Amino acid sequence: MTMDPARLLRRAFAPVRQRYTARDCALYALSLGIGADPLDARRLAYVMEETARPFPTMANVLGYAGFWAREPDTGIDWRRLLHVEQSMTLHAPLARAGEVVGHTRVTGVVDKGVAKGALLHQERRIVAADSGQLLAEVGQVSLLRGDGGCGSTTDAVTPPHRMPERAPDAVHDLPTLPQAALLYRLNGDTNPVHADPGTARAAGFDRPVLHGLCTFGMAVHALLASALDWDDSRLHRLRVRFTAPVLPGDTLRTESWTDGDVVSFRTTAVERGAVVLDAGRADLIRP
Repeated sequence: MTMDPARLLRRAFAPVRQRYTARDCALYALSLGIGADPLDARRLAYVMEETARPFPTMANVLGYAGFWAREPDTGIDWRRLLHVEQSMTLHAPLARAGEVVGHTRVTGVVDKGVAKGALLHQERRIVAADSGQLLAEVGQVSLLRGDGGCGSTTDAVTPPHRMPERAPDAVHDLPTLPQAALLYRLNGDTNPVHADPGTARAAGFDRPVLHGLCTFGMAVHALLASALDWDDSRLHRLRVRFTAPVLPGDTLRTESWTDGDVVSFRTTAVERGAVVLDAGRADLIRP
């Protein structure tokens, strides 16, 4: 089946109801490398079930509709799909445990040409199951490398955040584990490109690569440790672009620039000198 952008725009997604616990919060934080220092109480607050402070980017994995691009009715060449951009807006703090509902929809397809692929835009609204309160909005852009020439439903593309040209105000390094992708996939993202060597090779990689959302979460981990003094209540809106794959085992260096209520950030895989996350922007709530 050939991918039809208009059909994707009409595609109905069943609401996803998800109950999560303090243990799920701890697992998510551990998958971002939080807790590597067993003496740092600020980090332990996210991984001890007794406290279980939900890490802010956990909203990215709640109410998730699954890897739906793999379904036959989409016509998407899913093995060649790349996650290239993510955004999220936090409207209310997540509870330590609770039940949420995720509402997903495709918002647009931008055709870049037969040789360049197409950009698929989708969004997810996450609400509290009991009250309907909006907790977070999550946006995702995927590059469909095998589906160029399909036609566009929109030509609207948000330009990337302009990065400062001065030296960074803060730098923070975080290691990733060789099994990092296998750990992160327990949060619900089971795309086999992150776990199965054969699928990864078919997608053009030498080996399974780390989830972009894990890289995103680790970059925010670095921001909290270096630029925000672990005050996650100030995070309001985040947006990043994924510019190269992360290999489990890479050391991730996040540089940040603080200008009032905006923090710009970029992440590099140190050993390979590859910029893996760029044009990062965090909009903060005033203290």
